[in-house]
Amino acid sequence: MQRGRRIAFDYGDVRIGVAVCDPDAILSSPVCTLRATDSKLQDQIIEIFKEYEPVHVYVGKPSHMDGRESESAAKAADFAQKLREITICPVELIDERLSTVSATRKMQESGVKAREARESIDQMAAVAILDFALEIEKKKG
Repeated sequence: MQRGRRIAFDYGDVRIGVAVCDPDAILSSPVCTLRATDSKLQDQIIEIFKEYEPVHVYVGKPSHMDGRESESAAKAADFAQKLREITICPVELIDERLSTVSATRKMQESGVKAREARESIDQMAAVAILDFALEIEKKKG
C-alpha cells in the first residue's frame, strides 16, 4: 500500500464533510465541513489538497441498501469529476451506505443531538467513508 494521506468527502447538496488519514493510513480524522453552495468551494478544496497532499481521494457514493444507485449518486459522481479536474491523484467513488447513519448513531451515543451536530455528522460520515476505503485498499495489498 502506497504511503501517504488519503482524503474522503461526504458530498451533500448543502454540506460536504471532509476527512483525512495519517501518512501510514492508520487513523482517519475529521477535517472540516464545507458549504456545497459556497462560491469559493473550489478554492477551499484546493487549499485542503495543498495542505494534506493526498495520494488518493475518495468520494462517498450514495446507494440504496439493495445496491441500486440513489438519486444523489449522480451528484456525487459530478463532484468527483470536478475533483479530478483540480488534482493529479486518483479520485474514486466509494460505497457510503450507512456512513451517515453510523456517524449519527456514534454522535447520539456520545450525548450529542443530531440537530446540534449536523456539521460534525458530515465530518464523521467522511471518516466512515475513508475507513471503508482504507479497508479495501489494505485487502488489495
